[in-house]
Amino acid sequence: MTTVAEPKAPRTSKIKNLPSPITGQELVLVGVIVILWAALAVSTPAFLTAGSIQPLLVATAPIALVGVGMTIVIITGGIDVSVGGAIMVCSVITAKTLVGSGVNLGVAVLISIIAGAVLGLVNGVLIAYGRVHAIIITFGTANLFMFLGLRIFGSGTVNGIPGTLGFFGRGPDGRTLGVPHAFLATVLITAAAWWYLRHTAGGRHFFAIGGDAQAARLAGVRVQRRVLLAYVITGVLVGLASCFVIAQGTSTLDQSVGSGKELAVIAAVVIGGTSIMGGRGSVLGTMLGALLVQTVSSGVTQLGWRSQLSDLFVGIFIIVAVGADLLRARARRNR
Repeated sequence: MTTVAEPKAPRTSKIKNLPSPITGQELVLVGVIVILWAALAVSTPAFLTAGSIQPLLVATAPIALVGVGMTIVIITGGIDVSVGGAIMVCSVITAKTLVGSGVNLGVAVLISIIAGAVLGLVNGVLIAYGRVHAIIITFGTANLFMFLGLRIFGSGTVNGIPGTLGFFGRGPDGRTLGVPHAFLATVLITAAAWWYLRHTAGGRHFFAIGGDAQAARLAGVRVQRRVLLAYVITGVLVGLASCFVIAQGTSTLDQSVGSGKELAVIAAVVIGGTSIMGGRGSVLGTMLGALLVQTVSSGVTQLGWRSQLSDLFVGIFIIVAVGADLLRARARRNR
């Protein structure tokens, strides 16, 4: 297979937008998070305590983890609005398995990951080989997944879930040196994805597809396989994130699980600097975006403000991020 390499003439390169080790957007996000944390520490001193930071990191983990997959999908020029429904399906399957058979941690995680991979495969096949725009397909599968999840739930909740997934939870068993295992796992996976996207031919192919799928195909990239892989990766990460979601809660899982998660994930990706038009993005930026979104939500709660303000602030961050992306795109065209 012919690999895609960065040509010497940047104006004609379809993968010229590969991220640098750390971008200006990521530095801005770090600065904003530091300022927010400092302001919250002054306003409510309890914010910087372990009792506040640990739950914040636990809540950030599933959003950032699914965001890694979503970043790859959006880099290819696609999108996946079905992840909320997929989280519901994976969560209820895993929870019912835990209640019904009492499997161990490894088996429970494997079951959830397999369920997520199957759902991702459905999206990937329909999008890559059906040649229908991703937003149409995933709007449809979002409803299908939600229907499936509700059918598995039955008429009520899943009760009596054992603490098998406590390794990823909020309790003492879910931390090492004070850092939640869910967040540590997310950091490791984000680092692996960052390396893969930057330093392998396969990772660069995703950027090439988002830049110009036809040019990537002519350069030897197997576009359909890569697009399929992007959605399967997202499904796998949805499966693992579902274990984090179950571990965050109590022994009961209700039908609201996964609700709104797709919006939080897409917000994190966009705020993190990934271009919604495809061809450019960063999983590191996505993780910072997820941390920012959760910081805003936690801060609004601790300050006793109305919860709607959290949505307002996140919306402003999204508009600013998209506006900055459009300005950068215009600057590149005018060079």
